[in-house]
Amino acid sequence: MNERRRLTGVVKSNKMEKTVVVEVNRTYVHRLYKKVVRSGRRIMAHSELNCQVGDQVVVVESRPISRNKRWVVEKILRHEIESDQVENPQEMAI
Repeated sequence: MNERRRLTGVVKSNKMEKTVVVEVNRTYVHRLYKKVVRSGRRIMAHSELNCQVGDQVVVVESRPISRNKRWVVEKILRHEIESDQVENPQEMAI
């Protein structure tokens, strides 16, 4: 495996062609105040896969593809089921 950085995040937007917005969150303990700090950033990633909003994906560092895109979606870890698709889960069991 190569030494490119890989980050895990959640797809927040897929309204562009072959581009998704991925939110990457991290938590760490502040060195001075010893409080848990949550920080996140939104990155644009190139996606040939069919990513939907809510999917958990792995993005990998790449060469600059456009002005804002420097990441590529490597794989989808978990698909998020849309809430409007499953209105009543008991009906699906029947």
